[in-house]
Amino acid sequence: MDAILERSHELKQALIEFVLEAEGELAQSLEAYAAAQPHRERQDIAQRDLIIDTFLTEGKVGDGDKDVLDLFLESQPELSENDRNLVGSWRCSFIGLFATLQVLPDGFELMNWLTAKRYIVKPNTLLTWQEMSRFKEGEILLTRIAPVTESVWMFSGPCIPMGRLGKPKLAVAIGNFKENYNKSLYSDAPELLELAWQSVEQYHQDFLGFFGSDEVVMPGYQMNKKIEEFQELLTKKRLAAAGIDENKSLSEIAAEAGVTEEEMKAAAEESGADSKAIAQMFDSKNPTKMVTPKVELPANLKKAEQLTALTHPRWGQIFLPTYSRFKAMLEAEDWQNNIENTEKLVRQYLEDSTINAFIWHRLAETYPAQMEKLLKTVLQRPELKIDRDLDALLQEYNKALEPDLPEIASVPVHLHDLFQEALADVNKSKSKGKSKKKIGIGFQK
Repeated sequence: MDAILERSHELKQALIEFVLEAEGELAQSLEAYAAAQPHRERQDIAQRDLIIDTFLTEGKVGDGDKDVLDLFLESQPELSENDRNLVGSWRCSFIGLFATLQVLPDGFELMNWLTAKRYIVKPNTLLTWQEMSRFKEGEILLTRIAPVTESVWMFSGPCIPMGRLGKPKLAVAIGNFKENYNKSLYSDAPELLELAWQSVEQYHQDFLGFFGSDEVVMPGYQMNKKIEEFQELLTKKRLAAAGIDENKSLSEIAAEAGVTEEEMKAAAEESGADSKAIAQMFDSKNPTKMVTPKVELPANLKKAEQLTALTHPRWGQIFLPTYSRFKAMLEAEDWQNNIENTEKLVRQYLEDSTINAFIWHRLAETYPAQMEKLLKTVLQRPELKIDRDLDALLQEYNKALEPDLPEIASVPVHLHDLFQEALADVNKSKSKGKSKKKIGIGFQK
C-alpha cells in the first residue's frame, strides 16, 4: 500500500472521529444536514455513511461561514503542510455512479457515467481492497471518491455495488441518481453543469418566443399539440445548429452522417425519434456536448380540462391542471363558504413535491393579501405574515427555496444516447408482449 494512501486513511479517520465526537454547533449541523437529505424508504448503513462522508467535505457549520474541513485543520496545528494540502484537496470529493472499466493490481479504472470522465481509484486500506477484490469489469458502483494525488483518487466513503446493468436498468439507475443526488449530477464537470443551466434559460426564451407568455392556459389535448409543435421547432433549430439541412432527403443526411439509410431508419423506429433527429446523434462532426430531452405530457395532463404551463429561466417548465382553480379561489370573495375544498387544494399545493417554491412565490406576489388570509384560515395560524413567513412555511413542507436542475435541462450526448438505446430495448420487449405502453427512464419522469 502506498505511503500516501496510508496517510490519507489516517487523516480521514481523524476527520471522522473529529466530527462524530463533536458537540455544539458542529454536532447540530451534522444532524440538520442529515435531516435535510432526500428521504429514502430504504436507507441502509451504507447510505447513511455516504451522507456522513459528504458532510465531512461539504458540510457548513453555524451560519455557514466555516466548513468542516476548516474546523478540522484548525484543531490540528501539528499537521504538516503536505497533510494540510491533502485534506484541503478533499473539497473536490464527489459522489458518482461509476462503471468499472478495468480491475488493476491495486485498484480500479472507473468512469463517472454522468460525465464520462475516467479515474484511477484505489482503496486506502488492505481490508477495503480485500472487500472490493470481487468487483468485476462492467460492474456499476455508487460511491464517493476523493483526490490523493493529481492522478490517483481514493474511495472516500462506502461503495455500493449495483452489479452489471443492462441499458434499461442503467438508465433507471441514472434517473434515480438524479432524483437522490441532483446537486451532484456534474460535480466533476462544471462546464457541463453550466451548459445544462444555459439550456434551461434558452428553453425559457424559446417558450416565450413561441407562446408569447410565461403562463399559458388551454385544454390538455390542445396543450399537447402545441407542445409537439414547440418541440418540432426546437428540433429544427438544433438541426440547423448541427449543420443539417432539414430539406435534404434521408439518404443525403445518412451519407453526410456516415451511416446507411437503413441504420438511420432502424434507429428512428426503435427509439421513436424523428429520422433527422437521429442523424444529429450520428453526426461525428457535431460539436454539441449536450442534447435537450424531449418533453411529453403524461396521459392525465392530456385529459385536463384546463392545463396551465408555466416557465421560468431557472425553475424550468411546470404543468398544473389545478392552477387556474387555485387562482380563481384567491380571486373569489366567498371561498370561505366552501372551506373543505379550499383546504384540500391548499394542502395539496403544500404537500405535492412537484408544486415548488416558484409557484408559491408567483401566486403570493400576485395575490399577497388573499394568500395571507387563505393560509391564516386553512392552517389556523392567525399570526402568519406572507412576506415574512412564506419561505419558512415552504421549508416546513420540504420545499427547496432554490431550484435543482430541471427536467428540461439538456444532458450530455452520451447519456442521451444511452436513454434512447434503453428506450429502444424496452420498446422491443414491450412489442414482444404486444404492449405499447411507454415508460420513463433516465432523466425523464
